[in-house]
Amino acid sequence: MAARLGGNDESAPAMTAAQQKQSGLPLALGAYVIWGLLPLYLRYVRHVPAFEFVGWRIVFTLPVCLIGITMARQWSAVKAAISSARTLLIMLASALLIGINWLVYVYAVQTGHVLAASLGYYINPLVNVLLGTIFLKERLTRTQWLAVVLAAIGVTLLLFGALDMLWISLTLALSFGTYGMVRKVAPVESLPGLTIESAILTLPALGLIAFYAQTPAGLAFGQDGQTDAFIAFSGVVTAVPLVLFAAAARRMDYSTLGFIQFLTPTVVFLEGLLIFGEPLRLVQLGSFVLIWGAIALFVADLLARRRSRA
Repeated sequence: MAARLGGNDESAPAMTAAQQKQSGLPLALGAYVIWGLLPLYLRYVRHVPAFEFVGWRIVFTLPVCLIGITMARQWSAVKAAISSARTLLIMLASALLIGINWLVYVYAVQTGHVLAASLGYYINPLVNVLLGTIFLKERLTRTQWLAVVLAAIGVTLLLFGALDMLWISLTLALSFGTYGMVRKVAPVESLPGLTIESAILTLPALGLIAFYAQTPAGLAFGQDGQTDAFIAFSGVVTAVPLVLFAAAARRMDYSTLGFIQFLTPTVVFLEGLLIFGEPLRLVQLGSFVLIWGAIALFVADLLARRRSRA
């Protein structure tokens, strides 16, 4: 699977555009479901200082990528990418964007602004649509634009409860939305790209870990076997959905990919409601009706167009 997700699949050029978009759908669904389930994993490492955890997360992502690259025999793709100054600059930009996204998300959770953080990922699909139509020249039908308007109204309802920390939501949405677009146009496949990003971020990550090692709040790795195992597993939890996402982004219209992303915050919402016992507010219910109505409208239009082409 790694070779097919991250490598230069020889069968890919033979695919039609419609087949490539369809092949990206399960990859996108896999990435968004994993990200939606991420809070369940984070509960087991909540005693680790948040910024320090980001550092360990990056450090353990790199060896996972290196193993994947070796197994998939994609070192030539990595060498080709880093030998091109243009490609290396693009990967530097994508690494900085995903690094900013992780740090702001962790800061939001650490300071108790979980709502603002979750709102960022509700705004993000709308950012994807705008980026796709403005920069990638993707065209939406009237029905799809109606779906975008409905989703925007639904997200606006949620924003009223977090205006004071709107900068968190916007930073998360813009950083991840731009990251996805950069990965879509980057001339490097998903796994080699993530390997380069992880290598770029490893030095700053080691700096974070070293800083926290000098503070009373820091958690020295190696003191608790169970905690060590969960921290080490963060490399897998980080690498797998990012590889799936990058592969999906290269195959699908960015606007469509954005609408599928509503799955992640919805899974998180259901976890809060059914597992963590959070109350359901009327404004949340109204927002979800609008957002999922918009998704149904968007998907129905995609299916109708597919049938007409068939």
